[in-house]
Amino acid sequence: MMDKLLSRLIVINIIIVIATLGPVGAQSVFDEDRIKEDMIAAMEWQEAHPIYAVDPTDWTNGAYYTGVARAHAATGDQLFMAALKNMGHQNGWETFIRREHADDIAISYGYLYVDMTEGRKGLVDLAPTKAFLDEHLFEENKWKNPKNGEKVQNILWWWCDALFMAPPVINLYAKHTGNQQYLDAMHKYYKETYDKLYDQEEHLFARDARFIWEGSDKDIKEKNGKKVFWSRGNGWVIGGLALILEDMPKDYEHREFYEELFVQMAKRINALQQKDGLWRTSLLSPESFDHGEVSGSGFFTYALAWGINNGYLNKEDYLPVVKKAWKALVKCQHKDGMVGWVQNIGASPEPASVDSWQNFGTGAFLLAGSEVLKLQK
Repeated sequence: MMDKLLSRLIVINIIIVIATLGPVGAQSVFDEDRIKEDMIAAMEWQEAHPIYAVDPTDWTNGAYYTGVARAHAATGDQLFMAALKNMGHQNGWETFIRREHADDIAISYGYLYVDMTEGRKGLVDLAPTKAFLDEHLFEENKWKNPKNGEKVQNILWWWCDALFMAPPVINLYAKHTGNQQYLDAMHKYYKETYDKLYDQEEHLFARDARFIWEGSDKDIKEKNGKKVFWSRGNGWVIGGLALILEDMPKDYEHREFYEELFVQMAKRINALQQKDGLWRTSLLSPESFDHGEVSGSGFFTYALAWGINNGYLNKEDYLPVVKKAWKALVKCQHKDGMVGWVQNIGASPEPASVDSWQNFGTGAFLLAGSEVLKLQK
């Protein structure tokens, strides 16, 4: 009788342990192999489902392949490098066509990464990248007023997304060539955008001039009366800051500006995470679209994890936020590798869904994984 009772107790205990641990063979989302597997699955699905706004060299692919580059840097897995090389060859190492527009140089981050990592002469043609940067930075840029067709002068990077698209590429190009004039030009235009769009009270960026409050009845605001701060827009900025600081010389005279901005934004973003681990598309009005969104959340997770890994952010305060965010991001990945809950191309807060995806959302997921992976080491 005692033997039967003992056997029954052992079986019950085994069931309890299995229930606690989950399915047999299941890995924690923070297991190093699991993180790599999830990243590879995301990249493989995206490669099998190519998408872009207008051209393979446009900003959407630029953001995606920046994530692929950082995934390779973190894992060393040649699947990521193969995807980068294949993309570069198919594009002929070209940029997109608008030399006055920051979006159209984003694709060059991947080109530069391949050239700097592989070091094989003749593999990458950086001439198109140089031609773009020289015109973009050093020739007068003008735009036409869409209402009357007249040319008007504006700041070069008039929308906050631009701070992800061009500055990390320019910064990396300056590092690769050793030519500081590119870095100085980058800082000049970055500061223009900062002065125009950064809200010193909220420590967040307006997406563009439409959302700058001037205290008038015509100001665009949320239903709750708060200012409109777009999650992905601010994700572009702080994600771009992490990329910039990764490659900017430690002794660069303006580096402290970027460090202080990064820490200031990180503190604000840290406080805006929602209970499910993700951020809402409208940061100060989470009730507007009460669900998580992966592209903004992915960039935030990447930046906060990078800040921990590089000593800018206190691990005790920020690690729980990053872990909660990564768990939530993994839940948004479908079994086939697709990353869902990505807001479509836009310029302000809008909803997403379980089946909404974009390549830049996959890029944000890969960026996040690349730094979460390092937290385990």
